Amino acid sequence: MAAALALGARGRGRTAPNPNVGCLIVNGGRVVGRGWTQPGGRPHAEALALAQAGALAQGATAYVTLEPCAHESRRGPACAGLLVEAGVGRIVAALTDPDPRTAGRGLARLRAAGTDVVENVLADQARQSMAGFFTRQALGRPTVTLKLATSLDGMIARADGESRWITGGRARAHAHLERSRHEAILVGRGTWETDRPKLDVRLSGLEQRSPRILVLSSQGNVDGAEVIANVADIAELDGVDHLLVEGGAGAASAFLGADLVDRLLLYRAPILIGAGRAALSDIGLNRLDDAHGRWRLDDARMLGSDRLEVYQRQRS
Repeated sequence: MAAALALGARGRGRTAPNPNVGCLIVNGGRVVGRGWTQPGGRPHAEALALAQAGALAQGATAYVTLEPCAHESRRGPACAGLLVEAGVGRIVAALTDPDPRTAGRGLARLRAAGTDVVENVLADQARQSMAGFFTRQALGRPTVTLKLATSLDGMIARADGESRWITGGRARAHAHLERSRHEAILVGRGTWETDRPKLDVRLSGLEQRSPRILVLSSQGNVDGAEVIANVADIAELDGVDHLLVEGGAGAASAFLGADLVDRLLLYRAPILIGAGRAALSDIGLNRLDDAHGRWRLDDARMLGSDRLEVYQRQRS
C-alpha cells in the first residue's frame, strides 16, 4: 500500500476534481501492474494498472489507495466493474470513497462478485495523500497550504521590503516542488505589485506543472493574474483541490483568521533581521489559550542551513 500511495502522489495537483489515486497489482509476489490517476482525472489508476497487467490480473491482488469507483461515466467505465471483469482475486483498499456516487458501492460490488476485500490499510496516510479531494468532499473547498519563509525572529523582509533571499537554494527548491503539487497558488495584491513574483515551477522536468496564479484583492482586476476578492471565494474555484498561499503577511493572516489553513510550511533561515516586516498581522486571536492545540508537527528536516517544519491543522 505504501508503494501505491507513492504512485498516487505523482498525480497530486493534477487530477482535480478526481482524487490522486494509486494502484498496484501483484501476482505471485511480483508487481504486474502500476497506475496512478492521470491529469484531468482520467484514466483512473485502476484502469492503467489493469491495462499493464493484462491477463496476469487474473487471481492477483490489487492495492488501491481509494475504493474503486462504482458509477459509470461518459469519461470511462466504473473501476469496480473493470476489476471484476479482469478476475482480480483480492482488493486491498486504504479508504472508502466519500463521493456519494460510490460510498461503499464499489467494494460491495466486488464482494458480490466473490472478490476478497480488505479495508482501512494505511488509511491515515491515504487521507493525507488525497487531502484535496477529502477536503473538497467534506468542506466544499480546496485544502489550503500556507507557506512562510522567515528569519529566526519571524520576519519575511527587511523594513524596506528587501526579501531576496531569506532562505537558501535547497529550501527554495523544495518550495518549487511544493508548487508543483498544487493546482493553484495565491499571493496578496501588495506582494504581486511590489515583488512581481513569477510563481512558477523552476525545477528541471517539472516546469509544465506550474500552478494557476491567483491574487487576493478587493480592488478589482490586476494585470497577469486571476483575482479573488475574498478568501471564502476559494470554494468556487473549479479544478482546484490544492491551493498554496505564498504571501504576503496580509493574505496569510486573512486565511489564518478565517481558519482556512489546513497545512503550514514554515521555512526558517538562521538569520536575524530585527526591525523588519513580520510574517503575520492580526489573525483574530482573542485569548492566548485559543492558540494552543491547533497545530500538530507532522515533519521537520534540514534543507541546507534552513529548517523546514510542517504542521497540520487539528480539527474535530
